[in-house]
Amino acid sequence: MTSSTAPTRVLFIGQQPETVDFSDPALPPGFDAAKIHAGIATGMQQMADRGWAAELCLVAPDASATDMVTKQLAGQTYDCVVIGGGIRIPPKSMLLFERLVNAVHRAAPSAAIAFNTTPQDTGDAAARWLWRD
Repeated sequence: MTSSTAPTRVLFIGQQPETVDFSDPALPPGFDAAKIHAGIATGMQQMADRGWAAELCLVAPDASATDMVTKQLAGQTYDCVVIGGGIRIPPKSMLLFERLVNAVHRAAPSAAIAFNTTPQDTGDAAARWLWRD
């Protein structure tokens, strides 16, 4: 998807860990904001270790998320956009998830869209859709 001279660019979109409702039974047990931050750091490092230019966009679970993602996408060209499980998994987040997928589709139509299951597997999620890793 990228030329051999340009770095692979990945955007990881996740929910701000401090805004997650950890009592939601749809989320994996044992998560808290600190664990999510640590997982995000691990995922970001794994992408850097692959030589990718990875950026993080943490959003609030409200209408501001779409604008924030659209602005982030307007500033760069990404090869892959990964949307985190914290946005995708809880049924009550379905509208937010749909809004973000559509925002990515409109603002970055050539970017692959991937989904992780935990912050730690963000690099693997992106790798499934990139030509090189």
